[in-house]
Amino acid sequence: MPPLALALYQPDIPQNAGTMLRMCACLGVEAAIIGPAGFPVTDAAFRRAGMDYLDLVTLLRHASFDAFQAWRSAQTAAGRRRRLILLSTRAEAPYTACKYESGDILMVGRESAGVPDDVFAAADLAVTIPMRPQARSLNVAVSAAMVIGEALRQIGGNQTE
Repeated sequence: MPPLALALYQPDIPQNAGTMLRMCACLGVEAAIIGPAGFPVTDAAFRRAGMDYLDLVTLLRHASFDAFQAWRSAQTAAGRRRRLILLSTRAEAPYTACKYESGDILMVGRESAGVPDDVFAAADLAVTIPMRPQARSLNVAVSAAMVIGEALRQIGGNQTE
């Protein structure tokens, strides 16, 4: 089981998705795309977009959040607990207060709308990046990088070979 995974919930912007997948490839973090996405998420589409790191990332694709949850349930049934930790501006707990564990799945929402209430409620934990009151949000790829960096630090560094 990979030490960490990053799940992209219905991503809107291909450049952000590409940035996050490249980060996952470089750091040995598994990636998942939960559809539907706002752009094609096939290997061919990523390669056309210059995603030459695609061979270095374990990328799972789920047609819907329900399909993703079914996959998580199967992982748990097989003895591989996969906590879902949502990064959200609606969360109250700062990401630095979370105790990350090997196998955690960190999930980011859509750039345009975050996640719906039912997805928020399905998360085991929700964390936020504390910001100045007048700031609305960070770029989703920047947020993912900050939280993955902290999670990797806590569980013993990145998973390079």
